Amino acid sequence: MLKNEVDQRADLGKCERKRGFLAISPYKNACFGIVPNSISSISSAPSEQRLLAVLWWLISGDEICSEEFGDRNRYLNHYRIPSDFHQRHTTVRSTKEIFVASKAFAKESRWLSWWHLCFALSLFAGTVVVNFSDFPWFVRLGSSIVSGLLIVRLFIMYHDYHHGAILKNSAIARAIFATYGWISLSPSSVWRGSHEHHHRHNSKGTGLNPGSFPLMTCNEYRTASWSKRVGYVVSRHWLTMLLGYLTVFFYGMCFRPFLMSPKRHWDAGLACLLHVGLVVYCATFGWDCAIFVMVIPLAVACGTGSYLFYAQHNFPDCRLYHREEWSHARAAMSSSSFIQMNRLMHWFTGNVGFHHIHHLNAKIPFYRLPEAMKNMPELRSPGTTSLNPRDVLSCLQLNLWDPTKQRLVSFREAGV
Repeated sequence: MLKNEVDQRADLGKCERKRGFLAISPYKNACFGIVPNSISSISSAPSEQRLLAVLWWLISGDEICSEEFGDRNRYLNHYRIPSDFHQRHTTVRSTKEIFVASKAFAKESRWLSWWHLCFALSLFAGTVVVNFSDFPWFVRLGSSIVSGLLIVRLFIMYHDYHHGAILKNSAIARAIFATYGWISLSPSSVWRGSHEHHHRHNSKGTGLNPGSFPLMTCNEYRTASWSKRVGYVVSRHWLTMLLGYLTVFFYGMCFRPFLMSPKRHWDAGLACLLHVGLVVYCATFGWDCAIFVMVIPLAVACGTGSYLFYAQHNFPDCRLYHREEWSHARAAMSSSSFIQMNRLMHWFTGNVGFHHIHHLNAKIPFYRLPEAMKNMPELRSPGTTSLNPRDVLSCLQLNLWDPTKQRLVSFREAGV
C-alpha cells in the first residue's frame, strides 16, 4: 500500500473518531481507498469510487471529514444532486404525520366532481337506450356489461358523497344519489351505517364486520357449531360474490335490513319495491328488455362490487391487530390493499383499487387518489393484489386468520 494512502486512511480514522463513529464502515473503506480531497480529484477518480462516494454521502446525510472531502454541498451541486435528497428519501414520518400530509389531497374540485358525475350519467343513459333498442343481441349484451361497469363507477361517487369527499351540501347531488341508492340496491340508511362501522373497525380482530365479510380464526372455526361453519363458508364463497346481485345486495343490503327494522330502513323496503317494479315495467316491452336493461347490468355491477369489497381486505399481505394495537393509519397501510388494474378498469371502478389511501383519509376524492400515491412515498408500497385470475384465486383461498403465522390461510393449510 502506498504511504500517502496509509496516511489518508489514518486521517479518515481520526476524523471518524472525532465524530463519535465506533468503526469504519465497509462502505467507506470501499469508497475511500484513495481519498479525494477536491472536486477535481473526485471527478478524476474511477467511476465505481465516485458511485460509492455518492452512496455513502447520501446515506450519511452529513460531512464525514471536511478537511479531506471538501464541501458536500459543492459535490452534490457538481453532480446535480438535490441537497435535500437525504432528507426527502430517508426521513421516516409517523402515521400521524402521514395522515396530516394526506390532507393536502382532501380538497375537492367542485366543477370536476360535477363533470365526472354528469359524464358517467350521460354514458349510462346512452347504454340504457341501446339496451332498450332492437339492435342485435350481442350489441345489447356488450352494452349491458358496460352499463354494469358504469354503475360501479357511479357507486364510487355515491360512496364518496356519503364520506363528504365530493358535492357536500348539494341538494341536487343529494337527490341524484338517493335515487341511485334505491335503483342500485344500496339504500343510504344501510350503506352509510355499515360503511362507517367498517372504517372504524377495519382489521380490528375477527368476527362479524358490517360492510365487509366475516372472518374467523382457525381455532374459532374448529370450535364453531356445524351450522355456524356452513354459514361462514357460504358467506365467503365465490358463488355468493358472483351472485352478489341477489345475495349481497338485494337480500343483504335491502330485504333483510328492512325486515329487521322497517322504520329505520324504510328506504331499503322502497329499494326492493322500486327494483321489482322496474323489472316488471321493462318486461312489458319483452323479457329481453328486462334482462338487458336491469338484470345483466346489476348482475355485473353487484358481482364486481362484491368481489372488490372482499379483495380490499382479504389478500395475502393483509394484517389484523388486537384492539390495543389497532390504529386508524396502521389499518389503512397494512390491512387495506392496492388492487392493480389497467387504466380502463381503474376508470370504471373509480380508482377503488387505491383502497389503502381511501382508508387513510376518506375525504380524498376518488379522482385524487392516484395523485396522493404519486406524491407520498409512504403510500407506494402497500399490500397488493390484482384482477388477474391467479391473484383472484389466491384471494378466494384465504379463508381463516392464523394468529400464530399472523396471516390469512386456506382451510387446507389450517388443517380443518
